Amino acid sequence: MEGNKNLSKAKAYRIPIIIAIILGIILFLPAGSLMYLEGWIFWFETLALIMFFTAYFLKKDPKLLERRNQFKEKQPQPGIMRVISLLYLVGYLIPGFDYRFHWSTVPVWIVAASYIFILIGYILIFSVFKENSFASTIIQVEKEQKVITTGPYAIVRHPMYTALLLISLFTPLALGSYWALITFVLVIPMNAYRIINEEKLLSRDLPGYKDYCSKTRYRLIPFIW
Repeated sequence: MEGNKNLSKAKAYRIPIIIAIILGIILFLPAGSLMYLEGWIFWFETLALIMFFTAYFLKKDPKLLERRNQFKEKQPQPGIMRVISLLYLVGYLIPGFDYRFHWSTVPVWIVAASYIFILIGYILIFSVFKENSFASTIIQVEKEQKVITTGPYAIVRHPMYTALLLISLFTPLALGSYWALITFVLVIPMNAYRIINEEKLLSRDLPGYKDYCSKTRYRLIPFIW
């Protein structure tokens, strides 16, 4: 039993370690320097939060982590996912070049405020995970799954995307780049398209979802959409 537990922990922490390595390369290689302070702050904040999430849910809800480690959808959207992934990659690469070539001058107070908003985004993600054990990275409906109407789901139907929107908009500024905002803003309509497709599947396969939609009107942002 102990061996299985250790194996489970190894699998759970593998993703954060891989993310940390890849993120470090993406941030600092374009910067051409390890003196990129905003990059270090972002790297440490991201790693600390992911490690905390992993440790907490490995103890409280390991099934959630298993779902979060799935990346192959039964009804895939290969085109849209490739575009989103490419936009994120470019968005994370630009700040390093921005730092190297001094394209942007973002005031310190904006950088500091951006990290606060990013933290708020992760807090929202944490509340989503606590409320919904079926918050997978892929679009699917499982047999035991039910409609969640409490917590952040009482305000918007897709609070995970709301959190990602918040994080995406403030990540470029936290990294000291105005130019990277362009690619991160382009992610918004891509995710909106993904939400629409996700709701088609949920309305079809998840009992009670249509009623939930009629009661919780907004998908992403209260009073807007």
